[in-house]
Amino acid sequence: MSKIPVYFMPGLAASTLIFEKIALPTATFEVVFLEWEIPLEKESLVEYALRMTQKIKHPNPVLIGVSFGGILVQEMANLIEVRKLIIISSAKSNLEFPMRMKMAKATKAYKLIPMSLILNLENLARFSFGDKIKQRLHLYEKFLSVRDIHYLEWAVEQVILWNRTKVDPRVIHIHGDADDVFPIKNIKDCITIKGATHILILTKYKWLNENLPKIILGE
Repeated sequence: MSKIPVYFMPGLAASTLIFEKIALPTATFEVVFLEWEIPLEKESLVEYALRMTQKIKHPNPVLIGVSFGGILVQEMANLIEVRKLIIISSAKSNLEFPMRMKMAKATKAYKLIPMSLILNLENLARFSFGDKIKQRLHLYEKFLSVRDIHYLEWAVEQVILWNRTKVDPRVIHIHGDADDVFPIKNIKDCITIKGATHILILTKYKWLNENLPKIILGE
């Protein structure tokens, strides 16, 4: 029996290291990690998704995307046949976005975010107070792989301006009830993990390792 191909897409600017603790049974699944590409000049999200589908080397794969990666795999699934479409810590449409993201779209405030600050984590660390912020910065330092200003500006804009309002019925949505990026109160029809934050891919890997195979196989 041939293995089921499972493609993982990380979150905004994140590296595939975020999946380092994910372990699916190798007898059943062939796991492939996708990495972010630098977007072309004025490339739309749909055009970018089309370019990313060229990295899919198997027919009928399972696509799993985290956060912005979850938005991207939904766009990719519009362009190719997929066996399963799973998003983690993400949103199924812009109707699930929090008010601050809707406001950022209306006011274009997202254009004011200084991306150079995000790129210079050492500077950010100097102005951070408290262990929790330092711990998060440590995580960013380890898992943020794309430090290209053009990519960051493009990615933030693609999230804020995502125009999907109709939910793809194929989406299986896994979400933490303590997610501070996409609060659970805005999320409909998801598999809820109690106590999980936006980084549940790192903190709830045991749950994912136990349950993802069953979800993919439809058990």
